[in-house]
Amino acid sequence: MTKVVADTGDFTQIKKYQPQDATTNPSLLLKAVLMPEYDEVVKSALSNTKDINKAMLNISTAFGVEILKVVPGRVSTEVDARLSFDCEKTIEYARELIASYQAHGVDKDRVLIKIASTWEGIKAAEILEKEGVCCNLTLMFDLVQAIACAQSNVYLISPFVGRITDWYMKQQGQKDFPDVAEDKGVQSVKEIYQHYKKFGYQTVVMGASFRHVGQIEALAGCDALTISPELLAQLESDQASLVQQLSKDAVPLADHTDTIIDEKMFRWAMNQNPMATEKLAEGIRKFAEDTVKLESIISQKIK
Repeated sequence: MTKVVADTGDFTQIKKYQPQDATTNPSLLLKAVLMPEYDEVVKSALSNTKDINKAMLNISTAFGVEILKVVPGRVSTEVDARLSFDCEKTIEYARELIASYQAHGVDKDRVLIKIASTWEGIKAAEILEKEGVCCNLTLMFDLVQAIACAQSNVYLISPFVGRITDWYMKQQGQKDFPDVAEDKGVQSVKEIYQHYKKFGYQTVVMGASFRHVGQIEALAGCDALTISPELLAQLESDQASLVQQLSKDAVPLADHTDTIIDEKMFRWAMNQNPMATEKLAEGIRKFAEDTVKLESIISQKIK
């Protein structure tokens, strides 16, 4: 009922759970690069360059290539988060990633370019999609981001569940996770899924950033879900029946209409949603911080 995607850069774990696709990000790559079992992958990726920018591209694609030896589908590889507000530079970086994959014999049809769901990121993805480069728009926290992506013919979106839940729990002073029926993160993905199906958008909805298996089970039937190895292990050990919660054939009537999203509407809607504004900025900062950390490690290695 749902395509399972592994949310990790650890391809040993990917082999264990045999998902269809896999996603990576700077934080996951940083974790993988520090694992001793991948020293040879890192060494090989850095063997022919002393340029840090080229080295970072090589690391991203090296892990992607290894992952594609395990999964039958696609791997998502992220553009440098520091380019999240630069449309032209995002396009340039994406093209370099695709060229790097192609140099390793990987066709662009097996790669998703992962970009933050800023206005600039969405517009960059629109251009890349026209070039035949499929994109995964990440760090998504508001319906307006999802609609803008669909109207730009983006291949796939990754609305974040757990980070939305975290924000509301902090605001309300909650220590325990809410019932999934009241979980704002789960509700957000359901709203996006139902809007897409009601208005006929073809963009794939892939829920991401889960805190516990209850959130995953509450979204069974979503187009795709990207899940960490830790939560995949818990799901594997659960022998109870899994009930489908989402279906394109059972979409309730939404109380809103579909509107063409322009830049002014997008920025105003984001401004009116403090959770989405805060979590998008925080996510970009975190990925940028981990990219800098990864650069520092790689710089030492290429010296």
